[in-house]
Amino acid sequence: MKKIIMTVIALFCTYPIIMFSCSKVQHFELSRFISPETCGGCHDEIYEQWKASMHNLSHVDELYRAAAFYYLKGLTDSGEIKEAEHCVVCHTPVGYFTGFPKKVSEERDGEAKIPEIAKQGIQCDFCHSATGAYAVYNNQMKLDPGFGEANPGIKRGPFKDSKSDFHTSEYSAFHTSSEICGVCHDVRHVAFGTKLETTYEEWTKSPYNSSDQTKRITCQGCHMYHRPGVPATGSTERPANPGAAAIGGPKREHIFTHYFVGGNMALPSLHGDTTKAKMAQERLKHAAVLTIDDGKISSGNIIISVKNIGAGHYLPTGLTDVRQMWLEVVVKDRAGKIVFSSGVADAKGYLPQGTIIFNTVFGDGKGNPVANIAKAREVLRDHRVPPKGTLEEAIALPANLPKKFHVHARLLYRSASQKLVDDLLGAGKLRLPVVVMAEAKKEIAL
Repeated sequence: MKKIIMTVIALFCTYPIIMFSCSKVQHFELSRFISPETCGGCHDEIYEQWKASMHNLSHVDELYRAAAFYYLKGLTDSGEIKEAEHCVVCHTPVGYFTGFPKKVSEERDGEAKIPEIAKQGIQCDFCHSATGAYAVYNNQMKLDPGFGEANPGIKRGPFKDSKSDFHTSEYSAFHTSSEICGVCHDVRHVAFGTKLETTYEEWTKSPYNSSDQTKRITCQGCHMYHRPGVPATGSTERPANPGAAAIGGPKREHIFTHYFVGGNMALPSLHGDTTKAKMAQERLKHAAVLTIDDGKISSGNIIISVKNIGAGHYLPTGLTDVRQMWLEVVVKDRAGKIVFSSGVADAKGYLPQGTIIFNTVFGDGKGNPVANIAKAREVLRDHRVPPKGTLEEAIALPANLPKKFHVHARLLYRSASQKLVDDLLGAGKLRLPVVVMAEAKKEIAL
């Protein structure tokens, strides 16, 4: 019997998908990690790209911190508390892997105790010490860092001939694969197993994950080709970025960029980086197209199609119960008077009832929607646009329309609902920028 019990325990701890609490998360002394500033001494251009990126700001992200602390309040269920405490594993990884903060409440109550290097988010030495992953979700990264600046150890990356006077260099296929991104960009509830974020999984099931290497585009193939003026999406050219990875290093056909831009315009701007905010806007503007079809106008409907032409994942992706992508439709008569509208935000930035929103809605396991993902036991709704896929939305028009009218549709995006931002930070503290991802216009005659 004892042998059987030990075998079962071993199986649970070998396969973290069964019981995440047994997952193989390593522990290291803080002194083993090198500060990003040290790396920037040689990798100057890459360091400047990384500064004020979403990776660099992951720990200090004002909205993340407000939400993490807010959603921890009032929880009594042990599984819900466990999930709410777990955000630090991806947002403050060096701190988590070295012992502090191990949970969100420690981050909230002991900010002064958090080492400065841990406050710098997802950083050089964390990623370039990676050797693989125990599982491609919830940051189950395998790490092999050195022993500080005196003995920095092996740093891994995409080149097979790298040499450094400071550290040992080693080629890593893991760093050229989407898996290294998926380690944090897929998130599962640690107690209930609910899939909370599925960006990597979405890519694995997309046409971009092709067995034909000439058609295959990894996460890096878009996000680490992106630089100012070069959105590098699935709908644009993705030209190589020639240069050197380090001062005095060999000239190479392509150096992977480290801006790590997604769809967030607000956070880089809050930290003084308007370049990355503009890059996020460029990326969003090359992600989708809209078309208006009036072929069913006789039944009182127009069809607005949303096609995902640029993203290797769903639109939107990430924490999609928070992200807000929606359709705004305005119908005017020939004199310019509005005779119908949907999805037009009010003066506060709040959306009206009936707005067509592309998002995910989580539930409590009994069919009731929940705002706090710590309570997410099920997915009630997943209404998003898959890679290279199209969703058609039927817009029911009023019966008393004029004989001729003008339809203007816009696909809009912001990182979260304005109401949530106001609830978390206070009304008037932060107005999230809204990006027009795509728009279409059409004159219709009945």
